[in-house]
Amino acid sequence: MSEDLDDTRAPLLDHLIELRRRLLWCIVSLAVTFGVCLYFARPIFAFLVQPLVRAGQGKIVYTQIFEAFFVEVKVAFFAAAMLSFPVIANQIWQFVAPGLYKKERNAFLPFLIATPVLFIMGAALAYYVAVPMALHFLLGFQGNLGGIQQEALPSVGNYLSFIMQFLFGFGLAFLVPVLLMLLEQAGLVTRKQLVSVRRYAIVGNTAVAAVLSPPDIGSMIMLGLPLILLYELALIAMWFTERKRARQEPEAAEDAAV
Repeated sequence: MSEDLDDTRAPLLDHLIELRRRLLWCIVSLAVTFGVCLYFARPIFAFLVQPLVRAGQGKIVYTQIFEAFFVEVKVAFFAAAMLSFPVIANQIWQFVAPGLYKKERNAFLPFLIATPVLFIMGAALAYYVAVPMALHFLLGFQGNLGGIQQEALPSVGNYLSFIMQFLFGFGLAFLVPVLLMLLEQAGLVTRKQLVSVRRYAIVGNTAVAAVLSPPDIGSMIMLGLPLILLYELALIAMWFTERKRARQEPEAAEDAAV
């Protein structure tokens, strides 16, 4: 019995050692990219404030003595997380892949590749379209207010939180197809079930768009429509995978019979 216990501990210990090695690579990649991004934090933040500049805002302030420094640290961390994601994703894949069958690896790998692509598409939509629309709406409250000039003076910390909410909100929202496809691959949902709740999904996507976007109808539509479209694309992709599985099952049954 002790020999069986030792045999169980050995693979577990090997897995823990492998996990530690993968985590160390992730930490090292994040630390290296953070150091590089911290050096270029000001140019990166200068890129992030361009929508504010194009909206006609010529000044951004900081009201706390350490605020500008901590903003650069946050900018460096966000940029490092995005730049190191391919390395982190690869380490996750290297740790998980040996425990998967070939069919499971072939099914999981496209989702891993699609994740950064869809996230960047969502973030790009936020940066180039949604944020300028939101700023145009929000900065429109400036002007004379009963004899007093009302002027927007956004702080660096406030603006960073504002634009990061947009970038990450839109980026994560664009990962809905990946999540749905993974749930379908795991057998937790079926395409038929998702089709039956389509109307509720439209309402849910609209609610998500209302929460993540500012209180103007243009920004809400700008996020809501792509979310609904991505939901439909996920259903189409599931239809193709169902047909592929239906063709493979008889072939697998014939091979097993032989």
